Amino acid sequence: MAQLERALQQVNLRIDLIRLLVCTHAHSDHYGQAASIVKATGCELWMHPNHEHSVQSAANPEAALERRIEVAILSGVPQAPLRAYADQAKGRGSGFSGIVEPSRELLPGVQINTDLGPWEVVETPGHAPSHVCLYQPERRLLISGDHLLGRPSLYYDYGWTADPVGEYLSSLELIEDLDMRLCLPGHGRSFAEVPAHITANRVAIAERIDGVIDALAQDGPMTAFEVVQSVHGDALTPVNANWWLSETLCYLRHLEVTGRAERSDGVGEDQPELWQLI
Repeated sequence: MAQLERALQQVNLRIDLIRLLVCTHAHSDHYGQAASIVKATGCELWMHPNHEHSVQSAANPEAALERRIEVAILSGVPQAPLRAYADQAKGRGSGFSGIVEPSRELLPGVQINTDLGPWEVVETPGHAPSHVCLYQPERRLLISGDHLLGRPSLYYDYGWTADPVGEYLSSLELIEDLDMRLCLPGHGRSFAEVPAHITANRVAIAERIDGVIDALAQDGPMTAFEVVQSVHGDALTPVNANWWLSETLCYLRHLEVTGRAERSDGVGEDQPELWQLI
């Protein structure tokens, strides 16, 4: 909260002036301080209704960690680094100051009235099931949250929807149809050339999917973690391995949904799932 207060002071504003809090999605770095702001100001929170992916984590971080470990075991992550990760993650908390339910659901058709005029809600799942962008047609502005950043930075919530990658690609098409001159992302600086950034994300996704396909063609059947190692090489750390595993699982799921790959149970009890091309 102190950081937020300092940032507001830099533009001659204060916490108590906040009249409405709007979250593009329910990840902890966007929604994590919402409960504190609502408590401090009495304002309403507006957010997309599909926020269970984060609310469960905030309500029970221990259960969320157990689920993450379960997915890692099924994905073939070795026991030693997995135990080290679990020990480090225990007691770390959820990254949320509390849970606050939205007063209004951010869905297409909802308008947010501001001093800059009304903003329209564009539903853009993929990065998160709860993700929306906000569009100001008069000034051709887009608040993109994490859907579109200054450079491709791909992340998807695994396990909450059938095909996060497919959803993200469809959401890019929605954004592409808007007439925009400037994008205001959730991280980093604003940018123009929005069509070029959309293309860059599509290219990055295609390259990652091709990498997964090449790995399965050369060495399949293989575990999801083996695919991560094949695609990313020796650059794995406890931080990026967690990110890349979730991302790779979503690409494998996308290949499964589109009929290009299939998974099977490993040989023997408690063995990880294996993936191969069809």
